[in-house]
Amino acid sequence: MLCSVHQPQYLPWLGYFDKIDRADVFVLLDTVQFKKNEWQNRNRIKTAQGAQWITVPVLYHFPQLIQDVEINNREKWQHKQRQTILSNYRKAPFWSMLAPFFEEIFSSRWDMITELNIHVVKRLAAILGIETPLFVASDMDIFPEDPDERLIAITRHFGADAYLAGSGGHGYMNLEKYRESGVDVIFQEYRHPVYEQLYGDFEPFMSVIDLIFNHGKESLNIIRGKV
Repeated sequence: MLCSVHQPQYLPWLGYFDKIDRADVFVLLDTVQFKKNEWQNRNRIKTAQGAQWITVPVLYHFPQLIQDVEINNREKWQHKQRQTILSNYRKAPFWSMLAPFFEEIFSSRWDMITELNIHVVKRLAAILGIETPLFVASDMDIFPEDPDERLIAITRHFGADAYLAGSGGHGYMNLEKYRESGVDVIFQEYRHPVYEQLYGDFEPFMSVIDLIFNHGKESLNIIRGKV
């Protein structure tokens, strides 16, 4: 059984959903420190002018955990993003596939970034057709503070014998701890597919919504490298 863990992100990229898809169980880790200017409150879409950030403003105070970070609803971020998505994807082949999802996002009130991101990840995984069970760390047991011991404990919590790590884990994971615990570590080596987009030349590492807007139900096969 293969377990994987990642912080909940906003409108994540294709590799994030590849990781969910490959795992037998996936945990959204919202009990670790929020990282400013990374992927937990923003992502990129493709526009006629190139890649563009879309950001959820937050009221972050170091060293808050992800689960404690509030959204700054004094800023009209939902209206702004609605217009951005509309103007850049309204003519996409599969606009209608995500239109209800964005109506949920932009017409509901979200107070905490973790609440928004968990909803986003679960809904997008379902839209893609990914069936991996998703769990939230803050709803589970209290796990060790040490990063490696935490991941080992989460893996063992589900009775899994292997952990799926991101490719960057080579640089910071203490693999000896996993060996001693009897947990095999498998590293994700994701090859980004080239797919048809709007607005000219291909631009990689966009939010997965770019793929879905352009390819609809074929999106998961594209993520899996089957198309």
